[in-house]
Parts: sequence; structure tokens; C-alpha cells
Amino acid sequence: MASASTSSSTIWVNPRTRVFSSPKMPSSFSISSAKKLNKVHCALQSPSVLQFPKQSPFQLPSSSPESWNLLQKLSAIALDAVENGLTAREKQYPLPKTADPNVQIAGNFSPVPEQPVCHCLPVAGKIPDHIQGVYLRNGANPLFEPTSGHHLFDGDGMIYAVKFDKGSASYACRFTETQRLVQERALGKPVFPKSIGELHGHSGIAKLLLFYARGLCGLVDNSQGIGVANAGLVYFNNRLLAMSEDDLPYEVRVTPTGDLKTVGRYNFDEQLKSTMIAHPKLDPVSGELFALSYDVIQKPYLKYFRFSPDGTKSKDVEIDLGKPTMVHDFAITENFVVVPDHQVVFKMSEMITGGSPVVYDKEKVSRFGVLDKYAADGSGMKWVEVPDCFCFHLWNAWEEPETDEVVVIGSCMTPADSIFNESNEELKSVLSEIRLNLKTGKSTRRAIISAENDVNLEAGMVNKNLLGRKSKYAYLAIAEPWPKVSGFAKVDLSTGETKKFIYGDEKYGGEPLFLPRDSNSEIEDDGHILIFVHDEKTWKSELQIVNAITLQLEATVKLPSRVPYGFHGTFISSKELATQA
Repeated sequence: MASASTSSSTIWVNPRTRVFSSPKMPSSFSISSAKKLNKVHCALQSPSVLQFPKQSPFQLPSSSPESWNLLQKLSAIALDAVENGLTAREKQYPLPKTADPNVQIAGNFSPVPEQPVCHCLPVAGKIPDHIQGVYLRNGANPLFEPTSGHHLFDGDGMIYAVKFDKGSASYACRFTETQRLVQERALGKPVFPKSIGELHGHSGIAKLLLFYARGLCGLVDNSQGIGVANAGLVYFNNRLLAMSEDDLPYEVRVTPTGDLKTVGRYNFDEQLKSTMIAHPKLDPVSGELFALSYDVIQKPYLKYFRFSPDGTKSKDVEIDLGKPTMVHDFAITENFVVVPDHQVVFKMSEMITGGSPVVYDKEKVSRFGVLDKYAADGSGMKWVEVPDCFCFHLWNAWEEPETDEVVVIGSCMTPADSIFNESNEELKSVLSEIRLNLKTGKSTRRAIISAENDVNLEAGMVNKNLLGRKSKYAYLAIAEPWPKVSGFAKVDLSTGETKKFIYGDEKYGGEPLFLPRDSNSEIEDDGHILIFVHDEKTWKSELQIVNAITLQLEATVKLPSRVPYGFHGTFISSKELATQA
């Protein structure tokens, strides 16, 4: 398999061949021919990627291949043979688009190799003086070529970082060294099951059994988590945490040079015993971090907890759910947490009949729960039904005491499970205002943007200094043509007035990050939007800096290597970096 890296002129290969090309790209191999290739890429591209760092934060699995005894070696051969047979059988049937790697990681969704720090990047325009620190964005970047089903969300976590220092910029991207990635890299192939792309039907059950069999034989160690840490990023208590909702967070350190180094799996000094979702909420006033954890197998299916500014965890608050539900995001207000309980649920028995365990429950009525932030238990939860509502992300929420309402801002997505299950219905993501009346127990919902001007708005944020408080603006990705992002919209949440910034001319981006000029500014939109943008004609990427008031492009940082479309990001100021743990 082959692809082009415009920065290093390296040809990638199938990692299983362990054959590596020369560092010079043949003159006959053009960018246009690379873009036409329909084979799936992986991030392996040089022998150095296969080796452990000299100071790896992790130990090898308790029984690495070099130290396996004869029984383990025979077990590995037998289990590999079973897996190869299973994979060959799977290939006789077409994969749904939601699990087909040729669809899920095609084009600029395909992965890249790590990029060591590159300093003094070319800058067009002037980087605003207040932008001092590092912009980081997470994403799914599979190390190995998928051997069967693969969903975009299944990829290994990689963080892309641009560090700003007095008008100059540097860039680096590194894998988050999860236990999963470290073990698979040692084995030279993927062995951990992919939670969305592979775990469906009888083959999904078989792959789970294979994985547990490898664990029983000492070939892998699943006791330290199986997560990919590819979704969210938060800087809390002087630590950068990379998260996916299937594991504990991973701590990643930003080095003085702007490079990234994984410190390890982080359990808040042994206080956190369960997984944590990828969208914890950092209260801008109290400095506390609020979070959820959900379980798909056993009760309690959902737990809520918080951390004081110094990292001290509260006790878990169990939230009573009748079914294991996907809770990807939630919201906070000044006094409450707002928890969605929607119709996308986990039903593991569906795998027995050949289906996906992630299903849309037509009989269930969507609702939001409102609970005091400092509740000792879940008995005070007030549930308000909001029929036919599925918000994958919530952008903000606040209280309006004069009407006894909590206002929630989110993007309502239909079909609700279209991200996980193939559907012929066109996906719509409608920016909505949902009002939860705590006195009457009733709800109302309205589309913020008029129908004739509506566009799919999916990834973004409000001014982080107003999280949990009433905000006027939201900055959201224009997810068109789905799933690409052609620009971002600045939306007035009260009037629906929408101003768009379109990248244009075959340029696409991802989640816009709003960086306030000053945390004490009384002008809510006084700041800049930072976005990674990729040019699909030249196959080059850049970081754009846009004035949030005027929506004028002020600076463009040219990047040394391609940045795939990814997920969520954050910004750490230079002052915060100086106090990094």
C-alpha cells in the first residue's frame, strides 16, 4: 500500500510486510496519483515508529513475544490462525459504510506518521500578540492498517500541536502512548478489538473471545485499559489529559521545545476507578472539573462525579438509568449538571442475532436530567422529557430563574444512530435551543437558525469563560458536505443571525476553537478562531487564525506535514505551561 507524505516524501507501506522504501519519492509518484489510491493507509512509515522510545513510560506486556514460552508461542500461532480464518470469512461479505475502512479513513481522514518538532514555520500575516502558548487538537490515527471492520472513532489517539512564542510557531504531532498502542506496536499488528468497527454480529463475539483467549495465555494484558484516548483534551490541575470514553484519561506533557510526551494513564492519584467520558466540563468560575462515566454491561449504567481545583475527587453519584445509554456529552450551569438520556442505547444481545450493539430504541423517550452540582446522591434528579431529541454534543447551558427554566444549546441529530449504523436517510444536525422547565416538568425546543438558512452544525464551542452561563455566540463547524467541514459559523444564539467563514476552493477543516483575547474582556467575541485546514488540491495543511469579531483571516501558519480531519482541541497559555505538573 502506498501514500504520499508531502513533508518527508516518504512512501507508506503495509506494516505487516515490514518492508520500507527509500526516503526519496519516485518522480512518477505524484500527489494526484496518491489521492486516487483507494487502499487503506496506516501510520507506520519507518522502522523508528516500530521501536519503543528509549524512555518509554510503560513496561512491555508482562509476557512480550521475545520471552514467550513454547506453550505461549503455540497458542499465539493457533489463535492467529483462527483470526486469519475469521478475517478471510468476513471479507466474503461487504462491510457497511460505517465499518468500511475504505470509507471511514479515506482521503484526509487517513492517518499520518508522527512528526518531530519543526520550528520557525512560515507565517502569512501576523500572529496576534495575545496568542502565546500551544494549540492542541486530538484525533483518531490508526497505527496499523485495519484487517477488517474499522470506524473513524476506532483509530489510535494522536495529538497535533502548534506552539506559539512571540510571533513564531512550531509544530509536532505524536501518538498518545496508550497501553493498547504500546502492546500492539510490540506485537507488530492490531489485536485489541475495535469497539465500533468490529464488535457487531457473530464475528464481533468471536473477536472478543479471541482477545480474552490471548489475555488468558499471557499474550496481551487488558488489565491496564483498552482505550484509544483519541477524542477530547482538557487542561486541568496543571495536566493535559487526552480522553476517550472507554478508559481512564492519559496524561500528556508538552515539552519546552513544543514536543509531546505521554506520561501515562492517569487515575487522579488512584481516586478514579472507572472510565471517564471525553467531554468533562471545566467551570470557569470555580475551577472545578465535572465528569461522567457510563457502563454498557452492569449497573449503575451512569455515574457523575467532580474534582476540586486541586484534583480531589468527590464520591460517585449513581444516576438511575433503565438501560445502558450512550452519554457522549453533557452540560453544566452555575448550579446544575444537565445529563442527556437519549434513545441511542447499548443492547449487547443484538450481536447474537448478527447486529450492532449500538441501537436506536424507538420505544424510549429522550429526556434530560437536571441535578444539583453538589448533590450527594441521584435522588434529587429532575427528569424532563424532550421527545425525538438526540444531541451528540451540547454547546452550553444556563439557568433562567425568572421562568424556572434551564436552557440547553445543542445540535439535534437525525437519524440519531447514523454515525454508528448505516442509513439511507440524509443526516441533519440542527442547532437547537431546548428549554427545561423545572417547575412544570415540560420542555420546549426550537431551531435557532431559520429553516431556509439552516446548515449542519456539529463541532465547536462557546467562549470558555462563559461555560455554564448565558452566552450570546457559538462557533460551530459547518459539516457540509457531510462529513467534511467546509467552514465555520458564528451564530447569535438569541436571534439566529449567522455569519459564515468558508475555507473555499477545496479546503476543509474541523472544529473551530475560540480563544478569548482576555479572560476579563466584557466583549464576548473579542478573540480569535483557530482551525486546522487542509487543501485537498495541493494536499497541504495549515493553521488559520481568524478574527472572531470581523471574521477576517489574520494569519496562516504553513504546516510541515498533513493534518487529518479530527476531533476536539484546547489551548494552553504560556503561563499555564509554566506551571505544568
